[in-house]
Amino acid sequence: MTFTVLIPARYASTRLPGKPLLDIAGKPLVVRVAERAQASGAERVIVATDDERIRAAAEQHGIDAILTRGDHATGTDRLAEAALSLNLDDKAIVVNVQGDEPLLEPALIREVADELRAHADASIATACHPITDLQEAFNPNVVKVVLDHAGYALYFSRATIPWARDAFSEKRDKLPLELPLYRHYGLYAYRVGFLRYYPSLSASQIERFEALEQLRALWHGHRIAVRITMGTPAPGVDTQEDLDRVRALYAAGTASD
Repeated sequence: MTFTVLIPARYASTRLPGKPLLDIAGKPLVVRVAERAQASGAERVIVATDDERIRAAAEQHGIDAILTRGDHATGTDRLAEAALSLNLDDKAIVVNVQGDEPLLEPALIREVADELRAHADASIATACHPITDLQEAFNPNVVKVVLDHAGYALYFSRATIPWARDAFSEKRDKLPLELPLYRHYGLYAYRVGFLRYYPSLSASQIERFEALEQLRALWHGHRIAVRITMGTPAPGVDTQEDLDRVRALYAAGTASD
């Protein structure tokens, strides 16, 4: 199965300015991400950026990169422009890999592409894993997803869903057995035809209130297939502490563990 990985990368970052270019063991962060993506078996890996410095840094390390507009509201809009400029076929599959995840498992990228390929009626595929940690369950920064019987997303939320009415009315010191509580992992595969169409979709109220872009697709009736994985995927680089941890892992040669 062939698929293309697109990595949206912006220079601007509130907490870590110039984040894609920050050094990790001698290479920029965005290059480390691209290297992980290349190990997934993708036919092509391309950085889509609005900044010439990022494009130049990627190509200096042998990574394909293209320039996109700087006024995109979302990373998905940036991907749509990139897919258009690359003249990808409408049936082709594109995986969106965030540009700040240098510990991403290459196998997960391939699995999400496989998930979309296996569901012809889905426009998007993504991944999740069971929540077993109590703090994660009630943390609004941890996005949850509820699935139907066939593994399609019913809803995404920052709230604890599904809510165990009886168990949580008494106490919330543990998770009930068999509660189907899943943490959404923000890795997406798209059919290019949908990706081209996406910018024309209007934002919905649920998307704005939850601050979750994927709800736009559900709101407009598009199906999202979800691959359930085991274990917790490695976190991305959002803070200086995250960056220090990743640098230490690369320095110790354990970044792929």
